[in-house]
Amino acid sequence: MVTIRTPESTTFTFDVLGRYSCNTLQEALDSQRTDHPDQGDARPFDYIIVGGGSFGAVLAARLFNLDVSHRARILVLEAGPLILSEHVQNLPPDFSPPPKEEPGSVWGVPWQPKSPKDWNNKFPGLAFCVGGRSLFWGGWSPYFIDSEVADPSWPASVVTDLTTKVLPAGSQNPTESYLDTAAQQIGTDDTNDFISGPLHTALKQRLFKGLTARAGGAAADVLTGNRGALNAEDDLEAPLAVASASPRPGMFALNKFSSVQLLFRAQRIAQAEAQAAARAETPENQGRLPEIQNSKKRLMLVDNCYVTRLERSGKRITRIHVKYRGADGQVDVPASGRVFLALGTIENTRQALVAVPEKPEIGRNLMAHLRSNLTLRVPRDSFAGLPPELQVSALFVKGIHTHPVDNSKGYYHIQITASGVGQLGMNSEAELFKKIPNIEELDQFRDLTDKWVVLTLRGIGEMVGVKSSNPQNRITPGAPDGNGVPYADVRLETNWDDPADPRITDNADPKRTKDNDLWDAMDAASEELAKIFANGGTIEYLSRPNEAGNAHWQDTPPATDLRRDTLSSTHHEAGTLWMGDDPNTSVTDPTGRIWEVDNLYVVGPALLPTIGSPNPMLSGVALTRRTADKLAPTPLAVTPEANFISLFDGTERTFQRWRSAGPGTFALQDGLLVAQPSGDQTVFFYAAETFTDYVLRLQFRLPGPVDSFGKVIGNSGVFLRFRYPHTRWPDVNAVQPLAQGNPAWVASVTGFEVQIDEQGRPDFGDKHRTGAVYGIPAGQGGEPQEQTFQAGPVLQPGTWYEFEITVTSDPAGDQYVSKVGPVQAGQPTVFTQVASFTKPADKYQNRGLAPAAGNSSGYIGLQAYISKVAFRHIRIQEK
Repeated sequence: MVTIRTPESTTFTFDVLGRYSCNTLQEALDSQRTDHPDQGDARPFDYIIVGGGSFGAVLAARLFNLDVSHRARILVLEAGPLILSEHVQNLPPDFSPPPKEEPGSVWGVPWQPKSPKDWNNKFPGLAFCVGGRSLFWGGWSPYFIDSEVADPSWPASVVTDLTTKVLPAGSQNPTESYLDTAAQQIGTDDTNDFISGPLHTALKQRLFKGLTARAGGAAADVLTGNRGALNAEDDLEAPLAVASASPRPGMFALNKFSSVQLLFRAQRIAQAEAQAAARAETPENQGRLPEIQNSKKRLMLVDNCYVTRLERSGKRITRIHVKYRGADGQVDVPASGRVFLALGTIENTRQALVAVPEKPEIGRNLMAHLRSNLTLRVPRDSFAGLPPELQVSALFVKGIHTHPVDNSKGYYHIQITASGVGQLGMNSEAELFKKIPNIEELDQFRDLTDKWVVLTLRGIGEMVGVKSSNPQNRITPGAPDGNGVPYADVRLETNWDDPADPRITDNADPKRTKDNDLWDAMDAASEELAKIFANGGTIEYLSRPNEAGNAHWQDTPPATDLRRDTLSSTHHEAGTLWMGDDPNTSVTDPTGRIWEVDNLYVVGPALLPTIGSPNPMLSGVALTRRTADKLAPTPLAVTPEANFISLFDGTERTFQRWRSAGPGTFALQDGLLVAQPSGDQTVFFYAAETFTDYVLRLQFRLPGPVDSFGKVIGNSGVFLRFRYPHTRWPDVNAVQPLAQGNPAWVASVTGFEVQIDEQGRPDFGDKHRTGAVYGIPAGQGGEPQEQTFQAGPVLQPGTWYEFEITVTSDPAGDQYVSKVGPVQAGQPTVFTQVASFTKPADKYQNRGLAPAAGNSSGYIGLQAYISKVAFRHIRIQEK
């Protein structure tokens, strides 16, 4: 049942968005039930996604969009509520929900830090809400450079897909990699498309000149551009997930990306499909239409549904245990169902540790990012020609460090933001990302005289993951939580305390590791860039860049301890469920499936064998899309038949060419057209084109059951050469008044119907049986014989049969011939002629006319009348 029928009012809002984007748990469970006659085609969920955040939403949307034959249902279980419809920085300033541990906060930490140093235990937690961290992230999304994914622990097929042109799949001339398509989706394919102006140009020129003039040397770090190249100034543009211009006419600009937008679009389509497939209130459906629509909804999102654990039997996850609004619940996983862990890295790992305890590698290889901030200012007048109004800039530098101990490489990048500010300004992002087009505010900027250019150089460096037994940095099961399920104990440090730690660069100094060495190199590179921007002139540094309210300007860079962020403050934990080609040396296979479980998959940064320096949003989206592509339902498009064109091939592409007339409709389900009767008859007609003379072939199936005489129950038909139903035809209304209230009767009055009905209702006569031209006398009961009829094979419920219907114009009378035969897999159908009708010269003058101007005739359609008759493989050969 539908548990909440209308949007609810709170103190502040009317929750239309929540009611029509989300479902309750009970609604989702009820939607799978087949114990009501009008939900006989209800289906279980084929894909169950645990987590509706950054990557769960991407996965759900991608699976949904790829399912062009509507073969699968998707369920998303999100622990938090729906709070925002898009990225917080697309909204007016300071629209963020309260921070962690404050009332009303969406931020939570469902794990236990276990590092001995307090500053390594300040994990920022998860955003428990639909869209997750994608609603709040900064937007910087650089690519991996090739050497960052050269480690042999990366699966070769994944590296190829991420970095080389493999898409569109199956194309002879692929044009994109998976990173390319992910960049398009989140808006980083066009770097800095919303940043421009004299300040940006001046800073970019000065930075390019300074980097290309570096003396360098064999031991110096490489400082280069966004994609690992520094051939032109534009290589320094910032890869920000912002799209300020529409990618093509008719589409809105994305602004800053969040995954909620993708999920909402898929939800809107799913709801529209369900309403179209069950749209009428009939007496037998009275009051149950919402339930019937839910049973047809391909994508459902249940928020406020916290998954406590996955239940496993053998090599399959069979049940998902949840807490829904404080009550225990469960979602059964069908035999063919797949489960996806789409939570944050630590929560994904916790669930995997509980579900697959025999896998010792789970929890190793924990990585995050090292982060430092350096804020400085240089006089505005050191740049000639800057106008006295709003000026911002965003630039990007990639760093490659060589570790002397073994010549291995470490990677970092420096995100550069700049703003022109007044004498007291300290925030380079004050005028970046956070402005809305308020004309009064823009007028104020025209009157400003900025004295300083403030720049923030934010360094992001990779940590080294350790995959060997008992690494220092890892996730392990801890004490039980309130649901009796172990917490995740998390340890993450850059220092070493084990002499066998492979990160060591000095056996006598615990602070000498590859991580700390890289951090030092990254901080030194930031200071070098600061001097390039100063260009030999005045430069002042903020003494405490992480505490601007307690800081002052000074002539020397601040101590590194004052500019470094605590570990894991970036929300970039990764690597603990890394993918690989060998089940003995990795946790998941190249699609993200945990090796020991047949139906449990992972998406997100937990899959990364190495983290590199990029924010894992881009790589996470790319890998998620790749997993969806590998696991999406195969379209049920049929092989084209020689000399025939397809009117319906099992996909949305051809389904969208059909239209309904009447109270019912047809639904696209599992690559089939399935009748959805609703009282009076309905015609579902091919609206894209009309036809004169042709051979029409199509396959159909009656669902049953059978009556007391052994006849399968079901009534449908194929309408031929009728007029456009949605026009009011005065001559039609005069003949059949029902057409005024139901346009489907236009097909009956102006065309001919080849019948599907084993019972031959209403009189059991041949002229009303399967294959007959409906209502045309067949020589029974004293009627003349206008059609010849010979019964075809006795139809069985659930069995596919095929019609071949030939329509031919002839001066002596148009001819209609129907044949039928059982469908044999892999074999051509053997047809039996059932009916032949030649239209008399003196009867049916306004029926079955060839196409003419004004939509007067020539349409082909299917009838929805009694039972959910299914059709497929509809094709036509014109004569």
